[in-house]
Amino acid sequence: MGVWRVCEAPSGLPTPPRGLVCGLGSALGPAPAAMFAAPLRRARRSLFLAGSIAMATAGRAKPPGPPRYTNRLINEKSPYLLQHAHNPVDWYPWGQEAFDKAKKENKLIFLSVGYSTCHWCHVMEEESFQNKEIGAIMNENFVCIKVDREERPDVDKVYMTFVQATSGGGGWPMSVWLTPDLKPFAGGTYFPPEDSARRIGFRTLLLRIAEQWRQNKDALLESSQKILEALLAMSQIRVQGQQSPPPSEKVLATCFQQLSNSYDEDYGGFSESPKFPTPVNLNFLFTYWALHRATPEGARALQMALHTLRMMAHGGIHDHIGQGFHRYSTDQHWHVPHFEKMLYDQGQLAAAYSKAYQISGDEFFADVAGDILLYVSRDLGDQAGGFYSAEDADSYPTAESSEKREGAFCVWGAEEIRALLPDPVEGAAEGTTLGDVFMHHYGVKEDGNVSPMQDPHQELKGKNVLIIRSSPELTAARFGLEQGRLSALLRDSQHRLRAARAQRPRPHLDTKMLASWNGLMISGFAQAGAALARQEYVSRAVQAAGFLRRHLFDPASGRLLRSCYRGEDSAVEQSAVPIQGFLEDYVFVIQALFDLYEASLDQSWLEWALQLQHTQDKLFWDPKGFAYFSSEAGDSSLLLRLKDDQDGAEPNANSVTVTNLLRAACYSGHTEWVEKAGQILAAFSERLQKIPLALPEMARATAVFHHTLKQVVVCGDPQGEDTKEMLRCVHSVFSPNKPRRASSLARLYPSPARGP
Repeated sequence: MGVWRVCEAPSGLPTPPRGLVCGLGSALGPAPAAMFAAPLRRARRSLFLAGSIAMATAGRAKPPGPPRYTNRLINEKSPYLLQHAHNPVDWYPWGQEAFDKAKKENKLIFLSVGYSTCHWCHVMEEESFQNKEIGAIMNENFVCIKVDREERPDVDKVYMTFVQATSGGGGWPMSVWLTPDLKPFAGGTYFPPEDSARRIGFRTLLLRIAEQWRQNKDALLESSQKILEALLAMSQIRVQGQQSPPPSEKVLATCFQQLSNSYDEDYGGFSESPKFPTPVNLNFLFTYWALHRATPEGARALQMALHTLRMMAHGGIHDHIGQGFHRYSTDQHWHVPHFEKMLYDQGQLAAAYSKAYQISGDEFFADVAGDILLYVSRDLGDQAGGFYSAEDADSYPTAESSEKREGAFCVWGAEEIRALLPDPVEGAAEGTTLGDVFMHHYGVKEDGNVSPMQDPHQELKGKNVLIIRSSPELTAARFGLEQGRLSALLRDSQHRLRAARAQRPRPHLDTKMLASWNGLMISGFAQAGAALARQEYVSRAVQAAGFLRRHLFDPASGRLLRSCYRGEDSAVEQSAVPIQGFLEDYVFVIQALFDLYEASLDQSWLEWALQLQHTQDKLFWDPKGFAYFSSEAGDSSLLLRLKDDQDGAEPNANSVTVTNLLRAACYSGHTEWVEKAGQILAAFSERLQKIPLALPEMARATAVFHHTLKQVVVCGDPQGEDTKEMLRCVHSVFSPNKPRRASSLARLYPSPARGP
C-alpha cells in the first residue's frame, strides 16, 4: 500500500472538504477491498469502533503565559515533537523506554504520528492533546508515543499500511492503538474530541478501547496477531519465479493511457479535486513525448504536461507574491491551496519547469523555475548550506491576534490592496489606479474570491487568493497599456505587496533538515543550473551537497544520517542518538550527486555517489525477492520491513534507484548494477503491467532500461570557453536516454559491456 499525505485520498474515495484528513475509518470498520483475505476479516470481527470525519473548530489559540506542563518531548530536536512538549499528555518518543513501560504495566500504546506543518495535527492537538481531562484519560490507560513521520518514515510506513488497509485511506495525524508488543489493532487519522450525532469522539474512543483491553484482552491480542500476519502477506513485493523486466512499450502505453483518461482537459492535472502537483506524472509524460514525438500520442503527452505546468503557475497554488508552490489545491482550478510549503515539492517542481523550458524554449517556464529557487534560497536556506523542511499553512493574521488561521500570511483583502496600490496609471482611462490593474489581473474581488465550499471554517471569508485570471495581452488591452508597461506595473505591485506581507507574523518554519529532501532540492538546483545555463544555481547545489557531507554523513562508517536541526545561535545540531539514513535518503542523495556531477564536472560528487550506491546495496537490498527494503534489518521495534509500491508526493525510492543504477553502471563500468535495475523492474512487473499509473517514475525507468543510453562525452579544457559552450549545448537538449554525462579529457570513464 502506498502512503498519502493529508487529504490525499486513493482514487475512487470521496474527497473531504478543504483541509480535512481523509481515511478516518478504523481497523474496526469494514475492509475497503478484497485485497484483505479471510484472516484479516476474521481478525476484525471482535472489534467495535468506527472513526469518522468531523469538522474541527477553526483557529489555534496563542498559549497564554508560561507552560503549565512539560513532558519528556522537551528533550527532543524535532520541531513537531517540541510542539507537543507542553501537552498534559505524558508523551514518550518512539523508543525502548516507552516499550518497556507498556510491557511492565501491561498497558496499551497510543501512537500518534504527524509532522510540524500539518494543519490537522495542530487541530487535534488543540482539541484533544491540550485538553487536561482527555490527557488524564490517556495517561491513566495508555503509554502515549509521539512520532515525527518525517524523522521516522519507517515507523510511519508500518502503521500507515495498517490504517490504509483497514480504512481505505490514510493521512495525518495518524492515530493507532497497539498492544504492548507493538501490534496494531485499531486506528484512524483525525478524531474530534467529543461525540456527535453521527460520529464517535476521541474521549469516548479512548475509554472504550481501555475497557475492551480490560475485559477482552485475549481477543484483542489474537486479532492483532492475525492482522499482522495478513499485513505481512499482502505487503510482500518479490520476484515470482523466473519473472523478467516487463516490456517497456506495453508499460509506457498503458501508463500513458491511464494518465490520459484521468487528465483534466480544461485546467490540467490528473484529478478534479483536490489537485496535487505530481511531478512524477509530468516527468513520465516528458519521457513518453521524447520517445514518441512524431506520433499524436506523443504530442498529447507534451501538451498535457506543459498545460498542467502553466495552469499550476497561474493558479493560487503558486505564491505570486512570496514565490514557491503551496502543497496542493483544494479545488479543480488550482485556486485555493492548502497553504503549507514543502521542500520536496519545490525541488521536484524546479526540475520539472526546467525540463519544460528545455523542451519548449519558452522563457515562461524558466522564470517559474527561477521563482521556486529564489523562494527556497531566501526562505528555506540554512546559513550552513542545507535546506529546511517546510513552512506551515497556519499563522497569526496580525501580531495582536490570539488565534492562528490557515493562509493568513498569504491572502489579501481588496481594501488592503487598494491602499497599497493607490497610484494613478498614466496612459490608462482616467481614474484607473495601480490597484485596479493588479486586482483585475489576479482575480481580486471586493468581497473575496474564495468559495464557501473551499472555506468550511470561514477562515478566508472576505479574502482573496491571488490567481492569474487574465493573460497579459488581455489585461494590457483592457487598460490600453503596452505589454512591457503592464509587466513593469505588475512587478512594482508585487514588490509593494511583498514588503507589506513581510510585516505580518510569519508561519512556523520547520528547521529540521532531511538528507532525502535536501537531495531532491540539490537535484532541482543542479538540473535548473544546467538546463538554464545559470552557474549560480549549480553553485548553490554545490554548497548544499557540501552541507550533506559535513552534517549528514558519517565518513567512518560511510553511512548517511537521516536528519539534523537548526539549534541555538543557528548552529547545526544532531540528536543525542542520530537517526540512520533510510533507503530514500540514499536514493535521493545519489540522484542529486549524479545531477551535480553532470552540472559541475567535479569528479568528487561522482565518486561519493558510487560509494553511497555500494552502501545502499549492503544495507537495503533483498537478495531473495529483489528490490530494496525501505529500512535496514535489525530494528526489533519494526514489525514489517516494507517496500513502497507507489509513487506519491515523492517518487518511490525503488523507482528512482532504477535510473540511479543505470547511471552508476555507465560511469563505473560495474554491470552488476544493470542487473540489479532489471531485478527491481522484475519484482514490480505485475504492478507495472496492470496499474503503471501507480508507478509513473518506475514506468519511465523501464524505457531507460530497455533503450541503450546515449553517452555524450565532451573532451577539452573544462575552463575553456569552447568547452563551456559545448556543454551548454548538451544541457539545452532534453533526452531521457542521455546519461547527461560530460567529461574533460582527464575524467573519462569506461562504458559498461552492455548498454543498459
